[in-house]
Amino acid sequence: MELVHVLNRGVDKRTIFLDDEDRFRFIHDLFEFNDQGRVNNVFYLFNKYNDIASHYIERKRKLLVDIHAFCLMPNHYHLLLSPRVDDGIVKFMKKLGIGYAKYFNIKYERKGTLFEGRYKFVNVKNESHFIHLPYYIHLNPLDLFAPEWRQNRVKNLNGALEFLKGYRWSSFLDYIGTKNFPSVTHRGFLLEFLGGAANYEKKISEWLSESDLSDTGFGNVFIE
Repeated sequence: MELVHVLNRGVDKRTIFLDDEDRFRFIHDLFEFNDQGRVNNVFYLFNKYNDIASHYIERKRKLLVDIHAFCLMPNHYHLLLSPRVDDGIVKFMKKLGIGYAKYFNIKYERKGTLFEGRYKFVNVKNESHFIHLPYYIHLNPLDLFAPEWRQNRVKNLNGALEFLKGYRWSSFLDYIGTKNFPSVTHRGFLLEFLGGAANYEKKISEWLSESDLSDTGFGNVFIE
C-alpha cells in the first residue's frame, strides 16, 4: 500500500480556519471531493452526530483516495492518504484546494491565493516513519495546549489527553472509538496495525510520554 503524508498551510502562514463553520466545511470537503465523478458540492450535510449524511438521494461515490487520518490546525492541515486510482492524490488535492479556497474567499469577501503554493507531500517509505506518523498527526493539536510535547516535556499528561479528546477537528476520536466523523476516514488498516481502537489511546499516551520528535524524522515539518 502506498501511503502519503500530505500537508499545506495558509499563504503567509495566515489562519485558514477562522471558526467551526470553516472546520466543518473542510471536513465536509474531505468527504465530498473524494469522488472520481463530477462534484456539485450540495449533496451532503452533517447529521445530529456531526458525521456526513446524504441531503438528497446519495449517489454512489467512486473514491479517489483512502483518507486514513487527518488533523486541522488553525493555519494548516495534515492528511494521511493512499491513492485508489492513478493520480488519485493529485486529483483529490486539486478538488479539495480549489473547493475550499472558493468557499473561504466567498465567505470572507477576499480574492487571491489561500494556500502557500502547492501542497507538500512525503511518501512513507520506511517503517520508522510509518510507526510514528499516526501519532504525530493526531498529537498536532497539542501545539495549542502543551507545545512542549514536541520535546517530550509534557508536564500534565492526563490534561494533554483530555485536551485531545475534546478536540474534534481530527480523526483521533474515531480512532479511539468515539464517533465523530467516521464516514470520512478508512481506519481498518491502521487500527489493525495499532491493535484496535481500545488499544490506541494507551499507545498514544505511551508515545507522548516516551518519544521526542528529534528522533522521529519530523523535525523539519512546518508547525507555525
